[in-house]
Amino acid sequence: MDIVDPRSGIEILDAAECWRLLADHDVCRLAVSVGGQPDIFPLNYVVDEERLVFRTAPGSKLASVAINANVAVEIDGYDPENNTAWSVVAYGTAGIVSSEAEEYRLERLPLFPWNTSPKYNFVEVSLDDIAGRRFVAEGRVAMPSTASDEE
Repeated sequence: MDIVDPRSGIEILDAAECWRLLADHDVCRLAVSVGGQPDIFPLNYVVDEERLVFRTAPGSKLASVAINANVAVEIDGYDPENNTAWSVVAYGTAGIVSSEAEEYRLERLPLFPWNTSPKYNFVEVSLDDIAGRRFVAEGRVAMPSTASDEE
């Protein structure tokens, strides 16, 4: 059950709602740290058996999770109907999938990289801690209509 902080009005999301938001979206930011240097990668993902899975090519993202498996994941959004914003942050462990049987299974997930460069490596992120919040987007001004009032 979600809890609302009476002082701030911020709704603290429970784990089930955080997972629902993760499952309903497909783009996040992956935060890593290698050699004491933080880095953030936008990526598309899919939720599979209470873990996140993404595909990647050899490069800094793959090397980062191979060197230091501790990662953070963040997604956020805005609901214009309710004028509410939300954010989910999760911490966990990333691992490169090396089992051919598991790779074969993951190939069938609805996971589609945005660009056409080959991404043969699957990475799974097991989440140990997840938290989220939702709040009214105070001060947000509705965008004016683009339709002409003269029509």
